[in-house]
Order: sequence, then structure tokens, then C-alpha cells
Amino acid sequence: MAPPIAPSRARNAAATRAAILEAARKRFAREGYDQTGLRDVAADAGVDAALISRYFGGKDELFAEVLACAPSISEFLDEDRAGFGERMARTLAVDPMDEDKLDTFMIMLSSASSPKASEAIRRHSQRAFFTPLEDWLGGDDAPVRARILSCVMMGATMNRMIHHDYLLDEAGRTALCQELARTIDWYVNGYRRAGQGTA
Repeated sequence: MAPPIAPSRARNAAATRAAILEAARKRFAREGYDQTGLRDVAADAGVDAALISRYFGGKDELFAEVLACAPSISEFLDEDRAGFGERMARTLAVDPMDEDKLDTFMIMLSSASSPKASEAIRRHSQRAFFTPLEDWLGGDDAPVRARILSCVMMGATMNRMIHHDYLLDEAGRTALCQELARTIDWYVNGYRRAGQGTA
């Protein structure tokens, strides 16, 4: 039977793994999948490149793990359903942009055209966003509603990345946030398909 791993060694291994993931997240967000090299990630993390292979295997596995550690839409689905639109609108248009969420968005945006990365992005999008949101929305049209909401949220995020204030004064941003909340809530709570009644 192998001797147990010393606590200090386990802590060091966990810290090294976390440092690699953090460095990889930043590199993938900044340069995309194709332009990111494992030696660059290792240098950013302050470790030997061989440790990436030890902990993750290769670049494909590291990329998938970075996505797996990214935030999920589930954190917004635990509270009152009626307040979902307001919570999401504030996150998108008012609150300081979350660095982890922004990095995840940039990773997907800059890597989506890569044949090697695109499948991992599709799996992550389905697992972390569409499946939990569809289950929460309910109804036969949940997949379509979830994708409409995705379009709204990604559009709002992109606009804010380009123009942090949406080129609006404070009153305009308040009105935008209110309308954004109403739009999101409509697809969550009030959406109707023509001739089909309430979703």
C-alpha cells in the first residue's frame, strides 16, 4: 500500500494546479486557443511546462478544464423566479463586470473559430448554460427561449465591453436596465407562442 501524501505536498499540488488554471484562463481569454502555448502558460504560472502534462494531459484537456471551472448560469436560478430579469439586467448593465465571467466570454469568443476548441465550447455552453436554463424554464419551447435569452445576454455583454456606459447618461442606463429586465422576464415568465397560449 502506498504511503499517504503529506498534507504540505497536497497543498503545494493544489496551489500549483490552481496557478496553472489561472494562467491558462488569462492566456486563453487574451489570445484564444490556437495562439496559446503551454510554455507560455507555464511561464505565466511560474512552473515547469512538464507540470501541465502531469496535472492536465495536454492543451485540449487544459482548455476543457478551464471551461469546466467557469461560472454557470445556475447561480442565478436559485432565487425568486419573478426577480430573475432584474437580477440578470443588473449583472449585465449595472454591476461591475465579473472578471471570471468576462474571461469565459472572451475565451469562447476568441476560440470559437478553432476546430479543436469549438467542440469543447459547445459542450461547456450546453452543460453550464443551456441545460440548466432549459430545465428551469420548463415547457416544450424551453430550448428556443433559452437561446433567445442567450442572444440578449451576449449582446448586452458585447455592447458593454465596447462601450462600458452604453453611450448613455445615468438616466438612460437606468431606463436601459429596466427595459432589459422586462425583456428577460418576458421570455422567462410571460412568453407566448402564437396560438399556443402561455409557455
